[in-house]
Amino acid sequence: MGRGDSAGAGCLGGAGGSHVARAHMTGGTMDPLPCAAAEAEAEEEAGPPTADLLVPPALSRMQTPPGNPLLQGHSLQELVARDSVRVELIPEKKGLFLKHVEYEVSSQRFKSTVYRRYNDFVAFHETLLHKFPYRMVPALPPKRMLGADREFIEARRRALTRFINLVARHPRFCEDALLKLFLSFGGPDVQHRLRESTQGAGDEFLTCKLAAHAKDFLPADVQAQFAVSRELIRNLYNSFYKLRDRAGRMASRALDNASDLLIFGRELRQAPLGLSSPFPAPLSALGSDTTPLPSWATLHSSSWGSLKQALRGLSVEFARLADKAAQQGRQEENDVVEKLNLFLDLLQSYRDLCDRHEKGVLHKQQRALHRYGLMRRQMLSAAAQSREPLAVDRLESHILEENAIQTMELRNHFSLYCLHQETQLVHAYLPLTSHILGAFVNSQIQGHEEMSKVWDELRPKLSCLFVGPHSMPGPPDGLSPH
Repeated sequence: MGRGDSAGAGCLGGAGGSHVARAHMTGGTMDPLPCAAAEAEAEEEAGPPTADLLVPPALSRMQTPPGNPLLQGHSLQELVARDSVRVELIPEKKGLFLKHVEYEVSSQRFKSTVYRRYNDFVAFHETLLHKFPYRMVPALPPKRMLGADREFIEARRRALTRFINLVARHPRFCEDALLKLFLSFGGPDVQHRLRESTQGAGDEFLTCKLAAHAKDFLPADVQAQFAVSRELIRNLYNSFYKLRDRAGRMASRALDNASDLLIFGRELRQAPLGLSSPFPAPLSALGSDTTPLPSWATLHSSSWGSLKQALRGLSVEFARLADKAAQQGRQEENDVVEKLNLFLDLLQSYRDLCDRHEKGVLHKQQRALHRYGLMRRQMLSAAAQSREPLAVDRLESHILEENAIQTMELRNHFSLYCLHQETQLVHAYLPLTSHILGAFVNSQIQGHEEMSKVWDELRPKLSCLFVGPHSMPGPPDGLSPH
């Protein structure tokens, strides 16, 4: 199973209930906290909470906006219309040791063209995750240090194109200064500018006006809803992964068919000048064979000369067939396979977000609860032995720990709030599947119609290959399979 396959519904925390009584689901039963992971850390010394766990005063004073901002209502057309970003390869530049691959990134929205390297995308991805840990940040393609061939570089370019378009169309990312900086800054060190823009700044939880009130907008059955949604996304991912695999194989077969048709036609006659082909011309083709025929074999009555001339005429049609098949394969790669990859990238980013929620927010919350319980036991034990007032430092630690737990509760609700919105965003992309299927059907119809037309034009020319009373091609008597 891939990442995020387990339902893990109960580990999300509900919209209500005490943080001390929080529990998680395990096989349909309730296990009280602290969980096994927290108990394994029982020997750790309870340190003071970090600054990002404390509730900022400004955050607690923020007013709740009217209405229910949990509901977004974005349509696929609105999302796609936000921007269209192109990522194209530019000629390689040689460094001291390695060749550097650069990309030309063009944004319709910002009317900008900038040049980026893969490490620039990495820095942008890191800053997005730092600022928006509760949102769907698509993954980047892997980095290959040595031996990156053309196929790998092209696949990575396509993956970077999908990544930046998903980011540019995200309702939260598209309005953030990070995106504009990445797509429009033409300076020499975009990585430094990206990290500088987020240095000392908090994540979305610390800047969102709704962070302290996210719990008020969550439905009462948020755990059940999230469990169903996560299972649905998992099933969608598995199914569309198989569809993408089959669509890719069909597109590859169309390109292989184009290569075979081109070689078939070139064997009839060497390809005419100007016809591009990745395959070498044959040393001797049927239509251009100049080997003399012995008279004792032909009895001075041979049709080989006319046959060679007819064969030379057929090679043009086979070249056209190869071109039509190649067009169909490339069209299905761009309109079907790539869009399926885009949808899969979106679904995978949702699964990664679920993992971050469970392994990040909930794990920190469980650790905070464990430290709080450990501190309380220590304080009660010290009070029972000495019967003296608590020391000032212990009292301060107690207050800080309670504040940390309160902040983790708020972060947990805010994480669920964002997950609810990101689930809506995934469903807004679902109509893309109908566009993908429509593009696949249209490509098949168009490709077969165009190739059928060429085959029909080729058929009358076959009559020149047959001598005798029959002008139409057909198997001679005794050679028919029926």
